[in-house]
Amino acid sequence: MLIGNLTHDPEIRYTAKGSAVADLSIALNRAYSNEAGDRMEETTYVDIVAWNKSAELAREYLAKGR
Repeated sequence: MLIGNLTHDPEIRYTAKGSAVADLSIALNRAYSNEAGDRMEETTYVDIVAWNKSAELAREYLAKGR
């Protein structure tokens, strides 16, 4: 399970056979302390592709920043 913030609204398109495809991206933030004891923050971006019903639900319920 990945928990983060959407970087943009899901972009949905349909294949020639009518299957829904949604592209979305989330930003995952991680805070930790290095060997010197300094607090560090790191952001990782993950691209996600959802198909069919998952794509339609992403379009309906997800928005940037959520």
